Amino acid sequence: MKLGVLDQSPIGRGEDAVVAFKHTLELARAADRLGYSRFWVSEHHDTTGLAGSSPEVLLAAIGANASRIRIGSGGVLLPHYSPYKVAENFRVLEALYPGRCDLGIGRAPGGMPLASIALRNGAPKPPEERFPETLRELGAYLESGPPLGPEHPLAELRATPRVGTVPEIWLLGSSGYSAAVASRMGAGFSFAHFINGYGGQGAVWDYLRSFRPGPLGTMPRVNACVFVICADTDAIAEWEASSMDLRLLYNEKGEFGRPFPTAEEAAAYPYSEWDRARIADNRKRMIVGGPDRVRKALAAFADSYRTDEVIVTCIMSDFRLRMRSYELLAELFDLKGR
Repeated sequence: MKLGVLDQSPIGRGEDAVVAFKHTLELARAADRLGYSRFWVSEHHDTTGLAGSSPEVLLAAIGANASRIRIGSGGVLLPHYSPYKVAENFRVLEALYPGRCDLGIGRAPGGMPLASIALRNGAPKPPEERFPETLRELGAYLESGPPLGPEHPLAELRATPRVGTVPEIWLLGSSGYSAAVASRMGAGFSFAHFINGYGGQGAVWDYLRSFRPGPLGTMPRVNACVFVICADTDAIAEWEASSMDLRLLYNEKGEFGRPFPTAEEAAAYPYSEWDRARIADNRKRMIVGGPDRVRKALAAFADSYRTDEVIVTCIMSDFRLRMRSYELLAELFDLKGR
């Protein structure tokens, strides 16, 4: 089984964005060395706990710090942007790192409403039915699909720089909608199980069953992303996971400004019955444990998604333990030997 990484550049307690990006680059170097298949970075706006607001810029630095691993966005939030500019950004990345770039595309706002308004420069959100049309336009500029028809007002436009390779295009989603669009457009599909622990397997099955070649690709490609906390023992992993439990709970309560909690803070928190029910439900988005437990759980997870590649995101209060989690996973699945 192949493993990839989704890194959200989390800002730990007492740290800032400078430290978060240093950790991202250190993790990218480690993932490259350890044999991971991909290193994706996310896009979030006006968010105090996550530093990654510009994946394209961050990917340029990551590519310079790694020599083998595929690098990509997890993902660019296309409704905010011109498909022409997105194509240019990824043509630059593809010129810098030929054959190693993934363009993962999402539809989520990536932040609060004011950020969305600012990103679109005050323009209204495009209607949902225009999303496939925007993807077709993007495919034309990247030359992964047919050019814009002669009736299109931008038919003569070409995205630069002109390079000989094209990034892999993936649609990212936490529901069946993106799976359906990906299957019609020929894109890869990545289900965000770490966001929604329900329905992903069915969305993937529908994608595989209905896939046909299109302007974004010719072959079906599937992976799924899940939170993973792996430690040397089950007890250490559970202790660390308690801080993630509390972080997700804070988010559900709208308390986004809080720093990432420690396990000690989680142990002292006065949980209500509702809180404990939410934590139990959120554990469906996570795989937690020592090596044996995690190996079995990840293998079963991949089988349930009919894929040989899982994207893991490990967020822990201590960066050293986070790095250890990725090292253990690489050992468990012999990533260097692949």
